[in-house]
Amino acid sequence: NIGNPSMNKPVELIIFDWDGTLFDSVEQIVASLQYAAQQFQQPLTNEAAKSIIGLGLPEVMQILFPKVPHLQQDILQCYADHYVANSKGDAWFGGVAELLADLKRQGIKLAVATGKSRKGLDRVLNQTNSHDIFDITRAASETRSKPDPLMLQEILLETGVTVERAIMVGDTSYDLEMAQNLNMQRIGVSYGVHSVETLQQYQPLTIVSSVQDLHGYFQAVLPSSALIES
Repeated sequence: NIGNPSMNKPVELIIFDWDGTLFDSVEQIVASLQYAAQQFQQPLTNEAAKSIIGLGLPEVMQILFPKVPHLQQDILQCYADHYVANSKGDAWFGGVAELLADLKRQGIKLAVATGKSRKGLDRVLNQTNSHDIFDITRAASETRSKPDPLMLQEILLETGVTVERAIMVGDTSYDLEMAQNLNMQRIGVSYGVHSVETLQQYQPLTIVSSVQDLHGYFQAVLPSSALIES
């Protein structure tokens, strides 16, 4: 119902992925994964490192370094230390603060569903001073990794919103498959990790190429009073 300006049911909750959707951190994640792989003499391409962004970190280690299970915990710690030390300059994509403020002003509940650990998510929530913006956040370390829909189910349960009134927004197949698994409406963003062709497989409402386009889409499909023009 992209053409329907108010959609079938009013949207009460918008759930965002973090890395590559709200937060411009993909390059640093790849660089830190490469650094950790090199410290343990493990082969890793940039493409492989980028492709797993969005999964929980234990799952990332199992996929990228399956032949050295005894090293996975050490590689993970090396990655985490390098990322924390080198990501202090990472920030939201341009336009995210305005988008979230508009949605929140309208009374729409906002949530985060991320592959980060709780410790990692809390650090970047502090970094962006955004704890109070989100009604609820879920990290992969406290639930199941994407594309299992458990974190979305937990968010719905805690917010009291039905699945028909929620939208998931993400830049990876893991985000959209997770939402599809729950029959939740979903929007892809192509400025993060996965290509338009990959995202299209999960039948999103739309795929946007910038935060500004995402903002414009919400202005078009939410009730006309729902967003203040930016």
